[in-house]
Amino acid sequence: MRTIRRLALVISLCFIFSSQVQAMEEITNRVYFSRAGTKIISGVANATTGWMELPKNMILWGQRDKNVVIGTAEGLLWGIFHTASRTGNGVLDLATFWLPTYPAPDPLFIWDDFSKDSDYIGWRMAR
Repeated sequence: MRTIRRLALVISLCFIFSSQVQAMEEITNRVYFSRAGTKIISGVANATTGWMELPKNMILWGQRDKNVVIGTAEGLLWGIFHTASRTGNGVLDLATFWLPTYPAPDPLFIWDDFSKDSDYIGWRMAR
């Protein structure tokens, strides 16, 4: 009985403090459709071109390391990681295009800055 009371108290506190959350930005129709369109385009592009992360990372890591074999092996491992991440983020952006957030990959498309390492920043509302 005591644990039920504690659980009820914790849940009620969550509901009390959740009313204090406010949006930091007003989403207008123009902003909403712009972001939704960006997410659809980036979702399709990243889901179909995510495999390009593999050769990109092999080239980048091969250029960074003095030993070409070690650099290529590191690039292969990072390329597999970034291929799965970019493809997965593309599918996620395509599935959640109706949410007015920015796409997660940075750079947005693989061809934007081919010499930059990819990064994934999740669920940004504004830049």
